[in-house]
Amino acid sequence: MKPIAILLLAAAAGLAMTGCGDTSRARVATGTGMGAATGAIIGSFSANAGTGALIGAGVGALGGVLVDEHARGSFNN
Repeated sequence: MKPIAILLLAAAAGLAMTGCGDTSRARVATGTGMGAATGAIIGSFSANAGTGALIGAGVGALGGVLVDEHARGSFNN
């Protein structure tokens, strides 16, 4: 798979994550799950699916927290 296809897949997963969940817990859980899945897919290309899943889960959880903070209006001045 070409690197541009991997980046597009990751971007699509990130966009899908923004619309998921109505509560803080749901947003973080969705971000963690999608990040782990995306990380495992990307990591499998370098024979490190487990490491990719762990890194993806961390990044996804952070993304879920940021989406939740934005939805609650924490970033407004």
